[in-house]
Amino acid sequence: MTGIPDLEARRASQQKRIRIMLDAMRAEDQAKLKGGESAVAWVKEEQCIGCDQCTIVCDDDAIELYDTPLASPIMDIDVNRKARIIRDECTGCQLCVLACPTDAILMIDR
Repeated sequence: MTGIPDLEARRASQQKRIRIMLDAMRAEDQAKLKGGESAVAWVKEEQCIGCDQCTIVCDDDAIELYDTPLASPIMDIDVNRKARIIRDECTGCQLCVLACPTDAILMIDR
């Protein structure tokens, strides 16, 4: 069974890997995104897969995962996780948008 120290080490390793990937992105792609104090992240719930990538890269603790019923007649899963932005904590840094593998997060005007 995986222990807490192992999970923390894996999370730190993943955070470092994601940071390196995000830093490697072209500056023009980031310039196209709305951001800063006048913007806040927003999650399109239907596209969110609850992968936890956004919470890993968020330095502001502005994202939380919550449980929601899975809306699928095919898969028999009781709970599905979705991301939710805590608006007051969000600084508009855009890291979650860049980390999201399904493009479920976008920046909107505050």
